[in-house]
This record gives sequence, structure tokens and C-alpha cells, in this order.
Amino acid sequence: MERQRLDKWLWHARVVKARTSAAALVEAGHVRINGTREKSPGHAVKAGDVVTVGLDRAVRVLKVIGFSERRGDASAARVLYEDLSSSK
Repeated sequence: MERQRLDKWLWHARVVKARTSAAALVEAGHVRINGTREKSPGHAVKAGDVVTVGLDRAVRVLKVIGFSERRGDASAARVLYEDLSSSK
């Protein structure tokens, strides 16, 4: 798999608790891909994309590293991305 829907990837990476929440977050304009605001939950993300997510009072910057067929536990989710927000 080289691409995955944005809402599905956010859910598999455990950024949000439900896929519907991921879709609502994207539609509300709180997600950027490589600096460009994305409003379509079906937009495909690929490895190397930088996803910026505005959650509550924090901003998370995540670099897409991989994809998953199923939603796993937290340790499985951590291998899907590299957190760039903590390095700043």
C-alpha cells in the first residue's frame, strides 16, 4: 500500500478516537498536508507527506512513514509516523 485516505490514516495513527471524528476534523479545515489546507477526508496521503493537525490547544506535525490495514494499539500506531512537533 503506497497511499491511504487521510481520515483513515489519522484514525489508524490514533490521532483521533473515531474515523468520523477524523473526517469532521478534516472538513472543518484543521488539517494541512505539506502546508496546504485539506478539506476532503478522502484525499490520499503518501509516505513522506507532512500532516499538520490542529487539536484542542495543540498543533501536531506528523511525517507519514507507513500505513496499516487495521487499527492497532498505540505501539503499532507510532510506527506509522514521525512526530516532528516535539523536535521544535
